[in-house]
Order: sequence, then structure tokens, then C-alpha cells
Amino acid sequence: MNAEHRWLEAYPELGSGPISTEPYISPEWYEKEKEKIFSKVWLCVGRANELPRPGDYKVKRIEAANTSVIVMRGKDGQIRAFHNMCAHRGNTVVTESGQETYGRNRAGVITCRFHGWVYAADGALRSVPSQERFYSCFDKGENGLAPIHLDTWEGFLFINVAEKPEHSLAEFLGDYAEHFRGFPFEELDFGFTYRTELECNWKVAHDAFAEAYHVDTIHAGSFPNVFSSGLQNVKLMGPHRTCAVCLTLDAKPTPVAGIANRIAGASLVSQRGESMLPPTINPDHRPDFAFELSVLFPNTLLHVSEGIWFTHQFWPLAHNRTLWEGRYYVKAPTSNAGRWAIEHAMTLQRNAWLEDTATMEDTQRAMQSRAKMHQHLQDDEILIRHATVVVDRYVNA
Repeated sequence: MNAEHRWLEAYPELGSGPISTEPYISPEWYEKEKEKIFSKVWLCVGRANELPRPGDYKVKRIEAANTSVIVMRGKDGQIRAFHNMCAHRGNTVVTESGQETYGRNRAGVITCRFHGWVYAADGALRSVPSQERFYSCFDKGENGLAPIHLDTWEGFLFINVAEKPEHSLAEFLGDYAEHFRGFPFEELDFGFTYRTELECNWKVAHDAFAEAYHVDTIHAGSFPNVFSSGLQNVKLMGPHRTCAVCLTLDAKPTPVAGIANRIAGASLVSQRGESMLPPTINPDHRPDFAFELSVLFPNTLLHVSEGIWFTHQFWPLAHNRTLWEGRYYVKAPTSNAGRWAIEHAMTLQRNAWLEDTATMEDTQRAMQSRAKMHQHLQDDEILIRHATVVVDRYVNA
């Protein structure tokens, strides 16, 4: 095997030629992605433990699917999803305060502020003020909230806004679900969330996080000489993909980072155990394994390691604007020293994410100049190449 071209040899069907920049800058292409991808596939919109009590709800605006989604736990304990649109005059039932809005109604209902129509957590229209003034064609039983398909996997909530999804969530996830089965996401629930809007295409944001080739340059300040650049154990699973990112074993952390790592182990910049890992992750038990980097199509990156998991999500707002959300989870600290060590690790990670996002808007502006119409990928940018092939297949299906 040619070590420099090992992933091409493993997946020759992806090709090796240059990649067009047109899908990153074309408004027309973006409209096709909205229609063929975001309005048809399963999208991860959160976790069930965000809604622990009956009556808890969140609203998530999804511009790429042209909707706002209410996700609510009913008195029966079941979580359901609905379009955030009143059946009366089309107003949003829950007033949004941003891309994500949280709330609770102990009665398990939500009320449209426009005219006071009340909906139950199962979507049924519960109350209509002055109902007697409506005409005989109005049937309260037929005017509940419009439902959205919702399903769960490992505590993650997925929706599909298609009238009839082409696949069940289990079918959509396929081997990806089995790859991560058993990882204790629920035990690691002490989290940090960052979000910002970036003036770039959602795929530009995805690509910046989906390779390790940039680590020695972009992360020279936050992670100097820490990660080896090559990917290991690359697996392509339908539209999804995963790989291992590995440490440089002889790299020395700063004195402060070394102390924090010994206390909490909340940083990726340390040798990891593998007691939490499913057998499919780091199957050859590499001592330099740092974390699993995976892409859950279309817009979620899920990373797992011993005692840590985190996600990046890239929500398209336009062909050249993206909402980036980063979430990082560890075990809750049990001491002040543990809290300090976790905060140190998260600050280091936040700085690395700032370094990553700092390239994205420059990339978009340069691509839009059309000075170069193709990009050339090397072998370890296999996840990006796979992503372009998958997006193209969906758009041109």
C-alpha cells in the first residue's frame, strides 16, 4: 500500500481530482441543498435531557428547512415535535428569542400570543377564544399543530420535516449508530455551549473541522506539536464518516495544562484511557489515540474520547452565512480543583475553536472572488472529499 495515498486506495470510488468551489458560493446550489437535503433527511436538534420535565419545551429555528420547530415533552413523558405555526393566522406560537428558545409550562400547553389559541403538548388545539364566532367549516379537532417526525438515538433528538421520510432514523444512521453504541453520553452532562454566526457557507465551516492537516499551523498557539496530522481508522458509512485523531506522544504540555490534566482529564491534550469506548472505536488500541472525529450527515460533527464528548453543528442561514454551535461535555466536577481543571480545559478548547473559525470567513471571501474555481485535497482530507461526493449525490438525485 502507498502510505501517502492510503485512503485513495481504500476508497477509490471517491476519486482524486480537484473539487469545484461552485457549491460553496452558488445561491442556486444552496436552494437545491435546502430542498434535497435539509428538507428531507434527519437532523439532530438536541438531547432529550434538555427537556427533563413534562411541559418543558425548546424552539429551534431551522432556516435551511424554512421552519421553526417546537420540541416539547408531554405529561405522558413523550417528546414530540411540531412546526411553530398557529393554525389561525400563521403566527409563531412560541415567540423566538434567537436560534434556540427554551421554556416551560407546567400545564403542558403553549399559547399563541396573537389571539390566545392554546395547544396541548400532543399538538391538539385545546382552546379557541370566541370559538362560537367561527363558521361551520371550522373544526377544532382538525386544527392542531402540524406535527414533525421525531425519533431518538442514544439520547439525541432527531427531526425530519418531510411529509413522509424516505428512511427511518435507524435506517438513516445505519452503521454509524452501531459504531457509537454504548458510549455513555448521558453520564457526561456537564457542558459548555458556544455559538456564533459566520459569513461563510456551511460546508466551508464543516471542512475546517473535518481534517487534522491544519493543526500544526492554525493551532500552533493552543495545541503546539500535540496532534499528529494523519488520520487513522477512517470509515465511510453511507452519508456519514468517522476517523481517529491521534496524539504526538512525546509532546509536553505546559506546566498548568499538565496539572489540569492530572486533576480532571477534561482536555483532549492528554493520553486517554478507553474504558468508555465501544469496541468499534480505536479497535487496534493505539496508545496515541486522542479522540474519534465523526460527521453525522449533513451538519453535525460528533467527537468522543475517554470522559469527553463534543459536537459542532453548522446550520445554514444563507448560501454564505452559517450558524455554528459548539458543545463540549464532561463529567460534572465534585471539587473546586476539578471545576478549575475543567474550566482550564474548556478555555483551551475554546481558543482552538476560535482559531478554527478565524479562517472561515476569509475562505468564503476568497472563493467568491472566483480567482480559483477548484480546490485540491490531499489524502488525509478524505472526510472533505467524501462530504463533497455525498452532497453532490443528494443534490443531483
